[in-house]
Formats: sequence, structure tokens, C-alpha cells
Amino acid sequence: MSESKIWDDVDDYFTTHLTPDDEVLAAALRDSEAAALPQIAVAAPQGKLLQLFAQIQGARNILEIGTLGGYSTIWLARALPADGRLVSLEYSPRHAEVATRNIARAGLDKLVEIRVGPALESLSRLADEAPAPFDLVFIDADKDNNPHYLEWALKLTRPGSLIIVDNVVRGGRVADSGSTDPDVTGTRAAIELIGSHPKLSGTAIQTVGSKGYDGFALARVLP
Repeated sequence: MSESKIWDDVDDYFTTHLTPDDEVLAAALRDSEAAALPQIAVAAPQGKLLQLFAQIQGARNILEIGTLGGYSTIWLARALPADGRLVSLEYSPRHAEVATRNIARAGLDKLVEIRVGPALESLSRLADEAPAPFDLVFIDADKDNNPHYLEWALKLTRPGSLIIVDNVVRGGRVADSGSTDPDVTGTRAAIELIGSHPKLSGTAIQTVGSKGYDGFALARVLP
């Protein structure tokens, strides 16, 4: 049996027993596929992990950078209290349209606001509004801008907030110091920023599963 087949079988087992059938989430994936969105949403066990992180944080305000079809958005928003808020930033109007429908179907449209446009511009406008600090930030957009997103996350959070950066292993290529791939160089810059910034304490975890060999970084904002 190939390693990838083992990973898939284990993910299927975990999904079956730890993330029971959920028609809303399944419909979000189906509609995203029907709309020809990239099939890069987090896997179900990873979505549940995001939800658990948000619940452990007691999050009331969540910022997501990269909405896609709203699958991870639904997982995160379900962790919010009735008066919570999730702001999700999406570059593509078409992706945002699909996500808006999926989020409405989940009954979460009163908690979730999708802002369309380049995320760096949306972040600047968001900062100008002086919102309440975000308790959790999930970064899952264009990887070359990861260090910039991380800097904005620091400006929009508080001590104790949690920042999650997805897809940091890049199939192992993150260890290649000579890479010129913007996805790799941007990810490396973010990892090195987490390691050197005096207001961040973080780590990175390698994962395998239905999404292949990858991983994520976690960083806690310090006083």
C-alpha cells in the first residue's frame, strides 16, 4: 500500500468517527466544485481543528484571510457566540459569491462578513476602522504575501490572540533555502518572522492526509 493511500485511509477513518456527516459542509464542497473553484479547502479533520482552536480561544472575533468557497469559514463561524463576528477576506468575486451562498445556507450570514478585493488593501481599510481586536486569525491565501499578512495580523490582534498560517510545509520545499518559488519564499519569511518577532511565540507542525504532505504554523501574540 502506498503512503498516500495510507494517509487517505487514515483521514477517512478520522473523518468518519470525529467529524460526523454534515450536509451543510458537504453542500459547501459540492457547490464549490460545481463552480470550478480550486479543490484546496481544508480537509474535514483540519476544519474541526480550526473550530477547536477557536473554541479553546473563546473567540468572539475571528479574521480569515482567504475565503475560497467558505468551507473553513463555516467551521470557524460555528465556534462563535451569537454576538460574535467573523470577517473573511477574498480576492475573487466569484469565490466570494459561492462562499456567500454556502454561509447563508449554514445560517451563519449574520455572523460572517466577506470583503472582496486584494487582502492587503482590505486589511488596510479594516485597520482604519479600528475594530475590536481579533482573537484568532487564520491565514490561508496567496503564500507570497504571508509575511505581510502576519504583520497585519499583529496589528489587528491582542496579547493572547492566536494566529494560524496554513500550508507552510509546501511538500517539504519550505526547507529549501535556495528556492525562488514565491510560495516558498513567502512562507519561509513568515516562519522566520514568527521565530524572530518579540511579540510572537510559535511553532510549526508537519501533517499528512488527504491533502498530501503539508502543515501549519501557530503563533500566540505576546504582551
